[in-house]
Amino acid sequence: MKFIRIAPILLLVPLAMMTGCSKHEPAASAAAKPPHHEHKPPHHGTPVVLGDEVYHVELVRDAATGKLQAYVFDGELENFIRSGVLTIEIDAVVNGQPKTITLSAVPNPATGETVGDTSLFEGQVDWLKAAPEFDATLKTITIRGTTFADVKFNFPKGNDKD
Repeated sequence: MKFIRIAPILLLVPLAMMTGCSKHEPAASAAAKPPHHEHKPPHHGTPVVLGDEVYHVELVRDAATGKLQAYVFDGELENFIRSGVLTIEIDAVVNGQPKTITLSAVPNPATGETVGDTSLFEGQVDWLKAAPEFDATLKTITIRGTTFADVKFNFPKGNDKD
């Protein structure tokens, strides 16, 4: 009697397993686009790609003071990378007028960063107070022995083509 009650269940188990295990893989499409690769700047600033995403510089503008900070990061905008340069110079065009800002190395005793071994640079100029958008060129920066020169970008859009 007991067998008669569980017999229908025993018959359904293999059927359910066959149905659940049959996978239908979607056909590969030549037109399928790869997923969008996006980096999130941790300070909500402007990401500037160096090389083929070898490194990034995140630019953060303080409109009230006219201060610009540049944080040097790895290619994923996750880890700070120290640089031995003392200054970073950026040439900008604001309302058709050429402008320049020099960002100096900033030491951080809490992390052991010093001038000549830091991931943070900053500078202040009055024209930044009224310039929420501009085209610019990071003239040169050397990171871990690799020099990047004439890196063009738009502030606040950046230069990431992804």
